[in-house]
Amino acid sequence: MTAGKWDVVIGLEVHAQLTTRTKMFCGCPTTFGAPPNTQTCPVCQGMPGTLPVVNRRAIEYGVRTALAFDCRVNHACRFARKHYYYPDMPKNFQISQYEEPLAEEGWLEIDRPDGHARRIGIQRLHLEEDVGKLVHEGTLETAQASLVDFNRAGVPLMETVSKPEIRSPEEAAAYLRAFRAVLVYLGVCDGNMEEGSLRCDANVSLKPAGAARLGTKVEIKNMNSFRNVQRALEFEVKRQTEALDRGERIVQETRLWDADRGYTRSMRSKEFAHDYRYFPEPDLVPLKLDAAWIDEIRRVLPELPRARRQRFVAAYGLPAYDAALLTQSRALAEYYEAAVRDFPQPKLVSNWVMSELLRELPGDDERAIEQATVTPSRLAGLLRLIDDGTISGKIAKTVFETMVRTGEEAAAIVRREGLTQVADAGALAAMVASAIAGNPKAVEDYRKGKTAAAKAFVGQVMKASGGKANPAMVSKLVEAELEKLTKT
Repeated sequence: MTAGKWDVVIGLEVHAQLTTRTKMFCGCPTTFGAPPNTQTCPVCQGMPGTLPVVNRRAIEYGVRTALAFDCRVNHACRFARKHYYYPDMPKNFQISQYEEPLAEEGWLEIDRPDGHARRIGIQRLHLEEDVGKLVHEGTLETAQASLVDFNRAGVPLMETVSKPEIRSPEEAAAYLRAFRAVLVYLGVCDGNMEEGSLRCDANVSLKPAGAARLGTKVEIKNMNSFRNVQRALEFEVKRQTEALDRGERIVQETRLWDADRGYTRSMRSKEFAHDYRYFPEPDLVPLKLDAAWIDEIRRVLPELPRARRQRFVAAYGLPAYDAALLTQSRALAEYYEAAVRDFPQPKLVSNWVMSELLRELPGDDERAIEQATVTPSRLAGLLRLIDDGTISGKIAKTVFETMVRTGEEAAAIVRREGLTQVADAGALAAMVASAIAGNPKAVEDYRKGKTAAAKAFVGQVMKASGGKANPAMVSKLVEAELEKLTKT
């Protein structure tokens, strides 16, 4: 993206809380929503004399993610202390990785707004511990006091830093969506941005169009949704463009995104790496990752979103739009495939999953899909009733709503409610005759070539039958009856 005479350069730092049962360096649970300060111990509270122990599962999840992004996994890596003061960090240093990260030099392919694919480089992937959470009495600016909840302190955190190769706010949002989808497919993070288990910071700079040297970067924080990432970056690009056009100098700083007011505001000057006084963590030995263990993790990687999307197009003949929507989460893709196995009409299943199922689910929560009362086999049962003519498509939507509420099978609802489709030719013919006799003007319109009048008669019959009439039979009977009338 070029903003006037300036090229936009964006890099994203994505922090993902790993879905391990225990914290990074102790045995405390990581359950979200527990009462404040109930999931802590001397280790994650930073008490003197305590020693950390590395969570092997967190290392495994980091390796799994690195392989999915085609990163080079470093067989030797180590943790370091990152020093800074903030009230939600009990030790006044964070155990992280710096010079020797877990993995480096990968990539993620995104779909650009113009429909073309583009690879964004990933510079590094490292593991660290999360910090606590500050709860302010009121707003940050007006709070008289702030409370600290250390439940989150020590939770395994994976930070992935992209290369400064993102060229627009739209690309940044696409990158984050694709990134989240991979993590959720891998099962290493639930991707819930509202709960803070997936967080994103952005570095934004502008440089003269075509120049090689990057401009001064500004870090943007507090973006808790894909939409807010794009909005914040759009604002910041506009702000920097206007400042540069006025001949002003951009200051390296950290700014907070205020979603309610729609602007970024200065928070603090941006630190440099040497400000953190990194040095190797003395209480943890360097990690040595066995090549055979890495290969085993590689062998059990699941099919990733892009590959699955391509397969849905090739194997099921779905449009690209359908395939992209159905593969946006692993749970949804598996739901769809299970339904297709029971009812092998891929496009019809796709239509119902996208229009009816997703409308009933809260967002794209994996758990909501897995716990849906309309299971794949029950959806397939409903579609079979449409296919064999037992019920009409309109009645099926009413049945589906009942299935969502009760969890019943479609066939049981149809029997109890007496919703079986009317397919008796004699009964339907009588309804058609009555509809035509009651609307001579529409008959005259049809004689004059206005064929849409036939659809009006079909609609009248469907309404008269309470939606139970077989629409295909009604349509044929209407056309046959009108043809007779036009010849007389």
